Amino acid sequence: MSDKFKRCTPEEALEKIKKSNRGHLKIFLGYAPGVGKTYKMLDEANRRLIRGQDIVIGHIETHKRLDTINQIKNLSIIPSKKIIYNNTDFYEIDVDAIIKRKPSIVLIDELAHTNAQGSKNIKRYEDVEEILSNGISVITTLNIEHIESLNLAIRRITGVKVTETIPDCILDSADEVVLIDISPIELQKRLKNGTIYIDGNASHAIKNFFRKNSLNALRELSLRLTAEGVDEDLAIYMREHGIHDNWHTVERVMVCISSNANTKRLIRKGVKIASRFKCDCYVVNVVCTSVFSKKQSQRDREILDSHHKLAKQLGAEIVTLTSKNVFKSLSDFAAEKHITQIVVGSSRKTKAQYFFTGSTITKLVKYTKNVEFHIIPGD
Repeated sequence: MSDKFKRCTPEEALEKIKKSNRGHLKIFLGYAPGVGKTYKMLDEANRRLIRGQDIVIGHIETHKRLDTINQIKNLSIIPSKKIIYNNTDFYEIDVDAIIKRKPSIVLIDELAHTNAQGSKNIKRYEDVEEILSNGISVITTLNIEHIESLNLAIRRITGVKVTETIPDCILDSADEVVLIDISPIELQKRLKNGTIYIDGNASHAIKNFFRKNSLNALRELSLRLTAEGVDEDLAIYMREHGIHDNWHTVERVMVCISSNANTKRLIRKGVKIASRFKCDCYVVNVVCTSVFSKKQSQRDREILDSHHKLAKQLGAEIVTLTSKNVFKSLSDFAAEKHITQIVVGSSRKTKAQYFFTGSTITKLVKYTKNVEFHIIPGD
């Protein structure tokens, strides 16, 4: 039976049904508090309300900011659930009330929040997952400081240990991620003007999390993160629609290496190019399985190992391919990864070898589209 008409298993069918019934998750992402995530979320909600969509507020944190409070306008609010813990009143999302009301869309601020003890779920993102599974779409907000995989990087940049984090898979599962971006200078102005912290903590904050260098680094992290997400979506789209052309949306460098001693020069050149564009660099060698190819000696393997060690030290990704056809394997890899720049060494083949096997570089140029080549001469 062909794959087109192949029946799915009961488990696969159930998974498809779950996905089809699941709500849509949209995240407004920021690189720091005060960039305007909640304001933008409320602005979109009001536009949706005017268009007649059934949208409500499940939880909102105004932080006493007048601009944010004024943005609530005519939006309905589902009251929070009061939880008493250690003789203190806490107000958390009423998940059951939201599910019972069953709006089309619910706004839930601060996705990484930890719920008070006694709540239905430990973390707010668990509340959101439960609401989504009931077919209700969620619009929420998140700062990159709360993404688990970036936790150590955030601490190095800001000196602040962030304890509330969400698993990366929550962000990956989002149907839409919108980056709310303003310049660090503008953000510092908001801080000094008292727009972000009403209680007068601006001077303390600007010496820690809101230092200009820290904000620049956090902003770059957020831009890279969202760019990677867009790039993955584009790759999926191109794959699904059979698009093989290279659209050059992101630079990617491939270095073709062998057991030649001069290969270290190629690796350094490739990494230097990738560093300039702040992009991925792949160091690729092909183990040729053709009966006519020269077999690797122990010395060849030792040299390749040293090349791999250098590539790893320089932060490149090492890839080993196995194929009877070296140039086809390399061109297929370049197409799969949407490589934009290829670094190769000039060939040392004899005239006889050229006559029988041709030039790998010439073949690569012929079979790769829209790729820039850097041919590095040997000593």
